[in-house]
Amino acid sequence: MEIYDVIIIGAGAAGCFAAVCLSEGAPHLKIRILEKTRQPLAKVKISGGGRCNVTHHCFDPSKLIENYPRGKDFLRNAFSRFQPQDMIDWLSRHGVEVKVEKDGRMFPTTNRSQTIIDCFLSLLQKRNVPLSLECEVVSLVKIGDQFHLELKSGEKIQSKQVLIATGGLQKSYALAEGLGHFIEPAIASLFTFSLQEEWVRDHSGFSVPSAKVSLQGFPLEIQGPILITHWGVSGPAVLKLSAFAARWLFAQDYQAKLFVNWTGLAEAEVQEALFLTRKQLSSKKLEITPLFSFSKNFWKAFLAQISPSLPNLTWAQVSKQEIHKLTALLTRTSFTMIGKSLNKDEFVTSGGVSLQEVDPKTLQSKKVPGLYFAGEVLNIDGVTGGFNFQSAWTTAFLTAQSMHLFSRTSSV
Repeated sequence: MEIYDVIIIGAGAAGCFAAVCLSEGAPHLKIRILEKTRQPLAKVKISGGGRCNVTHHCFDPSKLIENYPRGKDFLRNAFSRFQPQDMIDWLSRHGVEVKVEKDGRMFPTTNRSQTIIDCFLSLLQKRNVPLSLECEVVSLVKIGDQFHLELKSGEKIQSKQVLIATGGLQKSYALAEGLGHFIEPAIASLFTFSLQEEWVRDHSGFSVPSAKVSLQGFPLEIQGPILITHWGVSGPAVLKLSAFAARWLFAQDYQAKLFVNWTGLAEAEVQEALFLTRKQLSSKKLEITPLFSFSKNFWKAFLAQISPSLPNLTWAQVSKQEIHKLTALLTRTSFTMIGKSLNKDEFVTSGGVSLQEVDPKTLQSKKVPGLYFAGEVLNIDGVTGGFNFQSAWTTAFLTAQSMHLFSRTSSV
């Protein structure tokens, strides 16, 4: 029976990065990665449209944690020890340069996720860390100070330490649960909203750069870009709202009232702008003078929600009452959410191993010494923009440090 110092279950972002960091800091350790599928780093491959949104341009841990609906307090100390700048520096030392885009997302300068994959895999190969694909763990138990693993192939191995980095799918939690850990049920986190109203769905492709979105009964309003789709609304603001409201929306069966402030401005500011427009463009028809970055077609359809005749009026013909109605609609349009979308954005989940059962400084189980967790298998999830990868890098790096220390103290 083969005996290892460390077995890492899962060859995703967290698992592979932990192996790379551990092999770098403790080259004497005998490490092996087990991956049940045939493709390592599969989520890295497809992230950011194939470019890999590797992290976010935010270097203040106190601000960084505000992007995590679940795991915020758990990550507070972790980000003080390994944050985006540390990951950027690590990548640079290993030949990968990154760039920042206007919205703060960071990508390899090559614009290819394969750059990250090649970096990790080449380091694993260079350091003789075996990566076993199509190698599913069917049993994991601890007897004495050794973990005993049985693989689907029938192979049996032992290890002093085990890292579970199997991702955020419900079936990936079985091993942790089998060792006595409580699992917060996995539900979708980043998703878009399906809406009942046809008039808005008829304008798929229209976007607003800085809207505000909120849900009736949920105490949070998010500002940012939104995009109309053929099923409802999407865009960074909607995705962020979906992440923070994930469990609340799940409890509502994804049926809710959505409010959109298309302008991102206060009601008084919008009303003032409308009265000023009425004064300056008095002879112009409303339908040919769209405001607040609206397209002409969407503006016309929007005005028709107040009155079918409103688009054909000149601004001079618009009454004070109609100005008030238009102000109210611009700052608080109500939509009926009838479900969540099933699209490429929905690959982050809320749920996983309870954070109360994991030491936030070492990522070691409080229940089973020598057992660690990293990445999305933990009940941690961030909003879109590179935050989920950063939590994976951080928890993986700290796990590697802890495993190194564990191996040194246990051998004394």
